[in-house]
Amino acid sequence: MSAVFAAAVQRWKQLRMQFEDLRIAAYVRALEECNGQLLNARGVKAGVDAFDLFIGNDARAYAYASPELINHWLVYPRPKFSDFERQMLEVHE
Repeated sequence: MSAVFAAAVQRWKQLRMQFEDLRIAAYVRALEECNGQLLNARGVKAGVDAFDLFIGNDARAYAYASPELINHWLVYPRPKFSDFERQMLEVHE
């Protein structure tokens, strides 16, 4: 494996771990501020794990999010790895 590629993979793994910490913190904050009401009826019926709403695409997240969670995201935007990655790269340039 190329040394450059290996370094890039290692950096990506580090970013993913840092993002996971951010995602956990965002989930805990939302859980507290929304009094545990993170899923709408459709999400509950589908057996969605509310933690999964904090990763992946917006369409799925908003399809299953409770009104309380959607309002929460207006104040504390839903974390996205692409945004996090871009911010971290800008910091290190």
